[in-house]
Amino acid sequence: MLYSKKNGLTFAALKRDKEMTRLSVNVNKIATLRNARGGDIPNVLDFAEKAVLYGADGITVHPRPDQRHIRPDDVYTIKQNISSEFNIEGNPQPFFTDLVLDVLPDQVTLVPDAEDQLTSNHGWNTRTHLAKLTTIVRKFKQAGIRVSIFVDPVAEMVEYAHKAGADRVELYTGPYAELYTNNPAKALDMYREAALCARDLGMGMNAGHDLNLHNLTDFIKTFPWTAEVSIGQALIADCLYLGVEKTIQSYQNCIKAANE
Repeated sequence: MLYSKKNGLTFAALKRDKEMTRLSVNVNKIATLRNARGGDIPNVLDFAEKAVLYGADGITVHPRPDQRHIRPDDVYTIKQNISSEFNIEGNPQPFFTDLVLDVLPDQVTLVPDAEDQLTSNHGWNTRTHLAKLTTIVRKFKQAGIRVSIFVDPVAEMVEYAHKAGADRVELYTGPYAELYTNNPAKALDMYREAALCARDLGMGMNAGHDLNLHNLTDFIKTFPWTAEVSIGQALIADCLYLGVEKTIQSYQNCIKAANE
């Protein structure tokens, strides 16, 4: 691995420091609202297209076997109609793996959620599951898909994700968002070691879960090598008050403020 003599960073990491963090909009909650009533209102593809039109850099979906929100037909429709970055996240069980290998998104994010889990609330123990993750990472990368592994903000978990062959890690930011409200400095410090580890290993670093208009800028400002943030719940909720266009622009303004 190549290092800069000046500060010990990888050249790949130095390059990423100069790139703007990308905003990927998770559209699961749009599908949840649609499914609650049946029919096709709101239309998932229509919302995804508008999000991209108004400035989102990509779209994220998290299909689950029970299809309680995003369904396989949504995944195919988005892939066929949207040319921006497409990220599919989920647990690499047969249902998920077969879907991803058929759709061939730009990125797959491996998340260790159970079938009946309400939402993702922890990352992989990449050391315990190293063999399993290595096998599935290799399979996706052979298909030309960039692979990210969802991990808690622990340097060791980042290190073993790297050993598994992942291109990126996505740091689970639920604990960051919870602590940030009362103690921003402590919340950021909790992520520092893991974020630095990802950077120094030359891995891409994504972040996601409970990021919002209040806590996003500080996270990216502190860790400017963050390649991508995936945001759903808060962003969709903000759309109810601000509208889709203003919401997307507001999140991009947070990212721009961090880079300034």
